[in-house]
Amino acid sequence: QVHLVESGGGLVQPGGSLRLSCVASGSISTYAMGWYRQAPGKEREMVATITHGGRWTDYADSVKGRFTISRANAKNTVYLQMNSLKPEDTAVYYCNRDLKYDSFGWGQGTQVTVSS
Repeated sequence: QVHLVESGGGLVQPGGSLRLSCVASGSISTYAMGWYRQAPGKEREMVATITHGGRWTDYADSVKGRFTISRANAKNTVYLQMNSLKPEDTAVYYCNRDLKYDSFGWGQGTQVTVSS
């Protein structure tokens, strides 16, 4: 079973950028993957997903045009480039298998805080 470790979060000002990384314990080359986030008091939501080879991507309407999901299967890694960050993006960000198919379970996530 694959285990995932997220990193790259932090405190940034509105309009700033962060690049999140998700490193898997084994090969993820056959799995569609996704980034999910959960803010305090709110339900977890899908942020972005990417097919197993990186050919197609999907994004929540709230992040389209600002976030980019990508993957490096040779490194067992998925990335989320976040630009033009807004306070509403503040959340714990998690990676996982694309939940349309299955779940690897949830790791510790990485905190993203957007504040001036």
